Amino acid sequence: MFKKVLHGLNQKKVKVFSLFLACSFFAWFLSNLSETYESRANLTLNYRNLPDSLLLGKNSEDIIEAKLRTSGFQFLFYNFVKKRIDVDVSQVAYQNGQYILTDDALRKQIDAQLSQNISLLDLDRSQLVVDLYQVASKEIPIKVNLDLQFQQNHIMDGRPQVTPDHVVVKGPESEIDTLEEIQTEPVQLTNLSTDFSKDVSLVFPKGLDNSIFSVGRANVSGKVVRFSEKVFQTPITVVNPPEGYQVKTFPNAVTVLCKATVERLKGISSADFEVEADYAQLNGTNKNTLLLTITKKPENVYDVRLSEKSVNFVLEQQ
Repeated sequence: MFKKVLHGLNQKKVKVFSLFLACSFFAWFLSNLSETYESRANLTLNYRNLPDSLLLGKNSEDIIEAKLRTSGFQFLFYNFVKKRIDVDVSQVAYQNGQYILTDDALRKQIDAQLSQNISLLDLDRSQLVVDLYQVASKEIPIKVNLDLQFQQNHIMDGRPQVTPDHVVVKGPESEIDTLEEIQTEPVQLTNLSTDFSKDVSLVFPKGLDNSIFSVGRANVSGKVVRFSEKVFQTPITVVNPPEGYQVKTFPNAVTVLCKATVERLKGISSADFEVEADYAQLNGTNKNTLLLTITKKPENVYDVRLSEKSVNFVLEQQ
């Protein structure tokens, strides 16, 4: 019984002692952190304000070591969160084939971004060499890789719209001078009967490691309308007949199939079409037929087709 009581008292004392020890250590730790120290810390560099004629290379330094004077709290914070420093690249100087940020300019930029209770004592280098190179700029049109399948009697009204319709590429002239277009990823839409709009990624050619593009995606849209068909009888006009002869075709008119919206078809007549047979283009292998060509058709229609591509003819002397 006595041993149990003694054992209980010892456990309580140990717990109380441990609590006081922890509090004492915490107070000592806080007291030391509040004091001022000189030590080194790594600063992460973030380059900004690049001139339009320059591009940042892959070999640029992203860490710089600085000797600082500040409280232990601040150094403890830097051990967990790296301090980011914006480097204004517009202040670089071109010296001996390199782009240099001098010690004075670098210190001013870092000092301006440190807290007032932090003093910059030294840097691990006397100057910062920034990996920059001259670039060219070029606008490249975006080409849509489109595969559309429509419901019966439906068609796209006009051309597909691409927004933006071009991409600006910056890079070494040797890399971008052969670029003529940038394609979108394949867009496949089926059973279309209404307008469509789709955001798609751009497909960039390989081998452009030192080039950057203004956008990586584009929007492709189109207007889908319902159409109808109507046929028109159009007379055939023969041009360039042989001197002293009259050319008569059989038949003397041809059927033209026109596809357009119902409202548009209401305003179209046979007079809106012209079909010609050019005697000067007479096929040497077939002396009895003339090829037909549509030389006039109405605007804002989707398709115009001839029922026959050629016609028979006879010559009559005048």
